[in-house]
Amino acid sequence: MVVSTTLSNGPKILIVTAHPDDETAFAATIYKVTHELNGIADIVLVTNGEGGYKYSTLAEEVYHKELTNEQSGRASLPTIRKKELMSGGAYIGLRDYHFMDEQDTGYTLNADSVLNLVWDTSSIIAKIKNLHKKHAYDFVFTLLPTESTHGHHKAATILALRTIFSIPVEKRPIIIGCSVSDTNEQSTISFKGLNSYPLTAMKQANPIDHFNRLTSFGFQQKLNYSIIVNWLIAEHKSQGAMQLAMGKGHLEHFWNYAINPASAEQSIRQFAELLRNTPFKGYPNEK
Repeated sequence: MVVSTTLSNGPKILIVTAHPDDETAFAATIYKVTHELNGIADIVLVTNGEGGYKYSTLAEEVYHKELTNEQSGRASLPTIRKKELMSGGAYIGLRDYHFMDEQDTGYTLNADSVLNLVWDTSSIIAKIKNLHKKHAYDFVFTLLPTESTHGHHKAATILALRTIFSIPVEKRPIIIGCSVSDTNEQSTISFKGLNSYPLTAMKQANPIDHFNRLTSFGFQQKLNYSIIVNWLIAEHKSQGAMQLAMGKGHLEHFWNYAINPASAEQSIRQFAELLRNTPFKGYPNEK
């Protein structure tokens, strides 16, 4: 299933994630790309997030459905969460939504649980590959597949890496791992890759660069990009715990996978510099 909204040119990004709301990890970056760099961003969503029914207590009143019951929650949440994703995606300028409709089995740390037994991995890889063949993306954004992250996040990233690795080197987009941290943290995490999945190896154990959501703009410089992120988070009402992420995570970090060419580091740094140096584009009468 695919839903398309707009056409553009400039930096071209494909996001590959497991669940609706995973896109919040790079929301400010995507907003900058689509609104200020004249770029485009598409998303491949592996599951519809129906495994999140346990977090839907408050949303039952919003949607007038019994969402915390597993049977009824799994039946209703795919439609609800797709709409939430597209409502939030409109704020950050997502263009095409490619829904793979794979099963969200629920929380796990084990990527193998879905890679080997549940998801149609060949179909997902073929979709990503065909999209790149059609659009020639500059970057593929994934969630950093650390040991402690959701197994489905790991699995979606692994499938993206497998796809990029299967493309001839000269035609590959740069694939980026993304993570979020607060500005008051002493340092970002160190990550070299998952031992059981060599394709997740990094060029170096720390991020290459970042974009700061607290970059200010507007009247008296009182606005910043965390507002956009909060708008996006607010649309994911079916996931109550997700709302607690508002105002948290100020730095969107960019990590360089080892399968990227030697020139990738410079390209990632130039991309981050472009994000920082391109001012907010408001209305002409804005002071």
